[in-house]
Amino acid sequence: LKAGESLGLIGPSASGKTTLARLLIGNLTPRAGHARLDGMDVAEWDSVDRGQHIGYLPQNIGLFSGTVRENIARMSEGNSEDIIEAAKLAGVHDLIMHLPKGYETEIGDGGATLSGGERQRIALARALYGNSKLIVLDEPVSALDVSIRAQVMNLIKDLQEEYNVSYLLIAHNLATVRYMAHQTAVMYLGQIVEYSDTEELYQNPLHPYTKAL
Repeated sequence: LKAGESLGLIGPSASGKTTLARLLIGNLTPRAGHARLDGMDVAEWDSVDRGQHIGYLPQNIGLFSGTVRENIARMSEGNSEDIIEAAKLAGVHDLIMHLPKGYETEIGDGGATLSGGERQRIALARALYGNSKLIVLDEPVSALDVSIRAQVMNLIKDLQEEYNVSYLLIAHNLATVRYMAHQTAVMYLGQIVEYSDTEELYQNPLHPYTKAL
C-alpha cells in the first residue's frame, strides 16, 4: 500500500484474517517471509517504537483496568491534547465527558463499566492516538449501531484524505469495506484467493465465497 491507501480484508470466520493482521503489525513473527512498513521488518522493531507508528483495533476489545485517559494513551502518561483529539476523531469525546469523572473515570477490568459500543469506540480512539501511519481495524463497526457505524466509516475516509494514513480494514463481507477501501483481498482457508480494486471486485466477484456476499 502507498501512504494514504487502504486495503479491505474480507473472508469467513477462521479464514486467517486476524492472524494476517497480527503478522502485519508485528504481534506475530512469520515462519517465512516478512511484513514490512517503510522497508522495515515490523517483527524486528522494538514494540514501544513500533507502537508509535501503528494503531490497532483488535476484534476482541481488550481495555485495561485504569482510566479512560490511560486506555486511550495506551497506558502511558500521554499528551492531553492528543488524547482528546483521538477521542474526538473516534466520535467518543462527548460520551466521555458525560462519564462521572470524564477522562479520569475508572472503567474497571476490561472496561466492565462500559457497553460494548462504548468499549469499541474508546479502543478506536486508542488506535487513532498519536502519529500512527498504519492503522489496522479488525471488525471496527461490529458493535456499533447504524448511525455510529456510518460516522466511523466517514471518519476513516476523512483520515485517509487529510492525514495520509494507510488502513487495513477487516470484515466478513464486501459491503462493509466497499466505500472505505481502495483495494480488497479475499481470504479463504488461510489463502488470499482474490486481490483487486474494491469496486471492480464488487462488480465482478470471481471466487465462490465473494459471489455469495
